[in-house]
Amino acid sequence: MHIALYTPFKPLGHQRPSGDLVIATGLFEYLRAKGHSVWQAGPLRARWIYWKPWEWVRLLRVYRQASRQLNRVGMDLWLTYHAYYKAPDVLGPWVSRAAQVPYVIFQGIYSTKRRRHPKTWPGFVLNRASLKAAEHIFCNRREDWHNLKRLTPTDCISYVKPGIYPEAFTFDATARRELRHVWGVGDAAVILSAAMFRSDVKTEGLEFLLRACGRMAKADKSFWLVIAGDGKERQRLERLALEQVPGQVRFVGKIKREMMAKFYSAGDLFVFPGIRESLGMVYLESQSCGLPVVAFDNGGIPEVVASNQTGFLTPLLQMEPFETAIQKLLQDKGLRRSMGERATAHVRQHHDLNRNYDKMEKQLREVVVKYQDV
Repeated sequence: MHIALYTPFKPLGHQRPSGDLVIATGLFEYLRAKGHSVWQAGPLRARWIYWKPWEWVRLLRVYRQASRQLNRVGMDLWLTYHAYYKAPDVLGPWVSRAAQVPYVIFQGIYSTKRRRHPKTWPGFVLNRASLKAAEHIFCNRREDWHNLKRLTPTDCISYVKPGIYPEAFTFDATARRELRHVWGVGDAAVILSAAMFRSDVKTEGLEFLLRACGRMAKADKSFWLVIAGDGKERQRLERLALEQVPGQVRFVGKIKREMMAKFYSAGDLFVFPGIRESLGMVYLESQSCGLPVVAFDNGGIPEVVASNQTGFLTPLLQMEPFETAIQKLLQDKGLRRSMGERATAHVRQHHDLNRNYDKMEKQLREVVVKYQDV
């Protein structure tokens, strides 16, 4: 198939890494690997575009370019990744209609509470219009599937489990020895965490983790905390680490995704609270490498971490159960090993991207055939 892929929230190749970008890139690579011709339909970023009138002229220009491209190449399908109120799809419904090709959304999100606030009402209206225009919507969270049922017939919605390429995230014994030597952590248990240091819930989560580790350090618990990531909040986090856990924290900077398996291999457990985390690809990646997880029981995290099997999910923003879960894993090497083994198996059984997306690709083909028959 010839597929036009549009990512309104963040274009492919964007310099700021995120879970959304990882999923979009994985979708693009999967479709290309299956032999489809995939064209990125315009680099226009639609984040808050309805409050940016200076972008509307550019929107019109991208609309014309996309329409010409679809007509010239003869596209079979328009596929939009991640449409929601903050970054509604302002291209797909109209370009696909003009080109007479089916319009499909992967990770469509419908939240009626956004219509109650003047700031988000325009985004709610635009996003609802795109969702209603879609021939089919795929979502990778159960919550989104239930919300979409209020707007779209259930036979037009499909749940696709989030996935990664497990073969890209396997335990590396050599990397473990090398990195632990570089970090100077010896044989002590190592807690890993990873996030961008943005002034939002990512940094709030790391602050919560540092305070939990500070409480454990004061109780004479022996461990190291190693954090991957970077951003404008780094200095503030480093100051907090020095205050809360002096001499037991390593900041190792931003790590390329293709090197993250080595990073995970050097740790003993992965901990990131994940405040209102949509999914969190780091949980899949770390589990695939054999690490048990500790995180909050909220957002999309329960969709990728099997609570009490591959890790511990604790109540949102409650310090005591969060700290207890970390301590339990720090103190019990056998528990870490058994949970880590289950984590690896869990990812391979339930979250293999190829296996999960094969079903989606079959449905995409069916949508195209059905549309052409109408």
